[in-house]
Amino acid sequence: MSAKGCSRIVRNALVGVFSALVSLAVFAQAYPTRAIEVIAHNSAGSGSDLFCRSVSEIIRREKFLPQPLRVVNRVGGAGTVAFNFFKTKRGDPYYMLSVNSAMLVMAYRPDMNIGLENYTPVALMAIDPQVIMVPANSPYKTFKDLVEAGRSAPETLVAATTSLTGAGRLVVYLMEKAVPGAKFKIVTFKGGGDAVTSTAGGHTTFTTENLGEGLGFVEAKLLRILAITSDQRLPHAPVVPTLRELGYPITAGTMRGLAFPGAVPKEAVTTMETALEQAHKSPAWKELAKRNILQDVFMGSADFTKYLTQRMEESRGFYDAIGLGKAKQ
Repeated sequence: MSAKGCSRIVRNALVGVFSALVSLAVFAQAYPTRAIEVIAHNSAGSGSDLFCRSVSEIIRREKFLPQPLRVVNRVGGAGTVAFNFFKTKRGDPYYMLSVNSAMLVMAYRPDMNIGLENYTPVALMAIDPQVIMVPANSPYKTFKDLVEAGRSAPETLVAATTSLTGAGRLVVYLMEKAVPGAKFKIVTFKGGGDAVTSTAGGHTTFTTENLGEGLGFVEAKLLRILAITSDQRLPHAPVVPTLRELGYPITAGTMRGLAFPGAVPKEAVTTMETALEQAHKSPAWKELAKRNILQDVFMGSADFTKYLTQRMEESRGFYDAIGLGKAKQ
């Protein structure tokens, strides 16, 4: 090749690199230029929905982003409607997904074809512990009363959960594992709000959903809390005992975080991670976490990605036990 040809190739390569750098700079300055859709796969009033709307409102009010986060509930098929839609948005930084245990479930299901590599985790903002709640007039005054009744009369006590694979269902599985012979009937609902409403109305025996979803009923003395699934008592709920201190080796909780689809520009991740961290540091978020008895944590994109991988490994036993085991390829 002639010197002239080599020179032209080098010049074109340099132009390409320069153009890419300019594009990145423009992207970083401009993004986002329009509203970002945040997908909540549960119904309005569920823990995921409330989390998304709360974060969206804080970001809007404090102007942490130049464009709003617009929450859209895509409900149906135990999350399949939302996740099937989300996986079509690969590379698009104008769509985000509310992250909870459903992400791990979908990643484990061979029919969904949406493993963890198809997500770009942005931030984990809290762990929402599960709680065992019964109607205020329930004959079961303690957690031990409840599980012993489940052992004495298997599959007669009804547990209200959001899905057959969610964190609430995991707690029931762990209850049965901790008390051999105990067996509960499971009834699922579109969202945690529906599940706790059912229990508050006396239509189901108990629920293992998040306290934030049932807090109004607890305050109205329609629901009573028997125990919480966090590692230790929470400072803003000191009277609620943990299952571990009651002698049951059960810890669980719903992740509260957000993720982009896979392969989005790194600049979008950085911008959104920064906005979410600012929201997490705000007084409004601190008050929200306290009011809803959340384990207040923050993980950026890199740490959150590692955490999801760890949670997946920890969940395999449960998924296999309920028949969700991923087919070997």
